[in-house]
Amino acid sequence: MDLKFVLPQERIAAMTKAGFWHDRTVIDFLDEAANEVPDKIAFTDWNSTTGQATTFSFRQMKKLSERLGAGLAALGVGKGDVVSYQLPNWWQFVALHLASARIGAITNPLMPIFRERELTHMLGLAESKVLVVPQRFRDFDYPAMVGNIRAKLPALKHLLVIGGEGEQSFEAFAARRWEDETDAQTLFAGRRQGPNEVTQILYTSGTTGESKGVMQTANTMYSNLVEYARRLKLEQNDVVLMASPLAHQTGFMYGMMMPIMLKAKTVLHDVWSGEAAAKRIQDEGCTFTMAATPFLADLANLPTLGKHDISSLRIFLCAGAPIPEALAKNAAQRLGCAIMSAWGMTENGAVTTTKPGDPDAKVFGTDGCALPGMEVKVVDAEGKTCPTGSEGDLKAKGAGIFVGYLKRPELNGIDSDGWFDTGDRARMDADGYIRITGRSKDIIIRGGENIPVIEVEGILYRHPAVQDVAVVAMPDARLGERACAFATLKPGAPPLTLADVRAFLAENKMAKNYYPERLEIVAEMPRTPSGKIQKFKLRDTAKSLKPE
Repeated sequence: MDLKFVLPQERIAAMTKAGFWHDRTVIDFLDEAANEVPDKIAFTDWNSTTGQATTFSFRQMKKLSERLGAGLAALGVGKGDVVSYQLPNWWQFVALHLASARIGAITNPLMPIFRERELTHMLGLAESKVLVVPQRFRDFDYPAMVGNIRAKLPALKHLLVIGGEGEQSFEAFAARRWEDETDAQTLFAGRRQGPNEVTQILYTSGTTGESKGVMQTANTMYSNLVEYARRLKLEQNDVVLMASPLAHQTGFMYGMMMPIMLKAKTVLHDVWSGEAAAKRIQDEGCTFTMAATPFLADLANLPTLGKHDISSLRIFLCAGAPIPEALAKNAAQRLGCAIMSAWGMTENGAVTTTKPGDPDAKVFGTDGCALPGMEVKVVDAEGKTCPTGSEGDLKAKGAGIFVGYLKRPELNGIDSDGWFDTGDRARMDADGYIRITGRSKDIIIRGGENIPVIEVEGILYRHPAVQDVAVVAMPDARLGERACAFATLKPGAPPLTLADVRAFLAENKMAKNYYPERLEIVAEMPRTPSGKIQKFKLRDTAKSLKPE
């Protein structure tokens, strides 16, 4: 498969010479940890579906990666093939990534919220050879869903089901001693994944009407993780609580890759609640977590917080959307830990963060400054650097920038000087700290999850009653933003309700998290002279609205 990734030799040489690309993969770090601290706990999870906790040491994780890697190879997964899995924050997610990396396969995590529409596109574009899903999670039947789209996915050769039966049973697959059925070490040596080869494809929502597959290498991701951990002073004795989905870059990089690099322990959390998180912080001695604004709000506002000893928690780094100042100050007081801000994307990880010890004005009023190895700038419509404090388009450049969108290099948005067009608007202060002020690209971020507006609108335009539709952000204290749909109706069309809209999206197999949470029927849309809908006017209207 031709990924069409873009990684010029000049970039490799420059980043290596600068000391930001370390030429080490996740397997290098895992094997080192298994050798130096073999019996230390690497990961512990809690499966809310089965009510079971599972714990693995670094030695056990290495052994498991070898077994599953040999097993995937036996299923026909070759070097450069894609292994997809749609899993919550369970140990199997971690094991599958490590197994894939060990045999040179590419990991493609998929959010559990995705349904037939999204999966058909994503699995098809990636030409995934193997897909792993739960039998049930949050009372949804995943194998049945895959069965509905299997005929549209000719490249998909194997489906493994956690909690499944027969030949699809993941448990039976994981129990078989595949490593004894082949010359495993020769296999692994021949398949060893290089630090500049694509190791991850993670889909993100954009403005093109379909999700794009972001491609990352070990070098692009670890260039970020080394500097991130150094800035936050994270080390081997830290205990990472990860409730953000591992199928998001936040969970993947900072809840899986980074702790392995640090030889630190990770506590995985599959279904979020502030109460459950407080208990896990207390029971496991968690010292660090990274999550979106709603997670911080839920934990800080937990009525029973005082009943739990969360004194071990040292840092809560909040990303996904700017933290409201009132929330940040309240959280710092209630949680008794450092509250930090960050900005980043699937395409580049966390690019900016505040620093430990920063004054309140930076912590509560900015999204941080660039990590070593990264640069940011704010430019005007002509591409000129904006004066300090002025709003403009945010550009990013450096070691952590991705190597392109899967099979869509024309969409990469990276200029000849290496600057990536983030699609975000920002302003920068005299110290180089940025504050995200909005987005030029047409998405809504609801609780850290991107809502692909054009996809939602594209479906709703097919509704027989809809003349025009525009979906815009509606501010929300907890989730940051929610989606509000403005619509005009065709002459003579019957009344349209929010329930009708949601039912229509469900019929078209769209994930529930993308549904609008308010519907406003208007007589006409505000338009430019050329006929384009003026969404900024709709956003102004939506500022005073609330979910139905």
